[in-house]
Amino acid sequence: MNTASETDGERAPRWLSDEEQGVWRAYLHATTLFDDHLDRQLQRDAGMPHIYYGLLVQLSQAPHHRRRMTELAIDAKITRSRLSHAIARLEKKGWVRREECPTDKRGQNAVLTDAGYAVLRRAAPGHVEAVRQAMFDRLTPDQVRQLGEIMRIMAEGLQPQDSGADLPWLR
Repeated sequence: MNTASETDGERAPRWLSDEEQGVWRAYLHATTLFDDHLDRQLQRDAGMPHIYYGLLVQLSQAPHHRRRMTELAIDAKITRSRLSHAIARLEKKGWVRREECPTDKRGQNAVLTDAGYAVLRRAAPGHVEAVRQAMFDRLTPDQVRQLGEIMRIMAEGLQPQDSGADLPWLR
């Protein structure tokens, strides 16, 4: 703990109250359990981790089932290196292929294959049911609305406004 006074030019930390500490710990506990729950469900039912499912979803929703690798990394909030590794694994399964970007010789696109789309279509019902059971079935409609509002406020406050921000998914 820093004992410097505010007169030394340092502000005292704004410690969490007992209630805030409880909420913070509950949030960490719930999100860790939720992520694990979704990962286990997708591994069991579709043979893929949640991050791969998210990449397949992004590609399925993109025009011509194709996206630039850089855009995928930004939207998935992962480093380009981690994305490249994930795409390589998805390529080995035949679910995705890479192609050169016609407008930028240095860029690459990831393309969802027909086999990848079929896997996604098979995995989606079980995944949606896992999300529904773990989250929405436990909340009232008003709580769902409040949670959505809270998450949007948090995301807006955390979204960097500086295009030069040092973010892992921009490296």
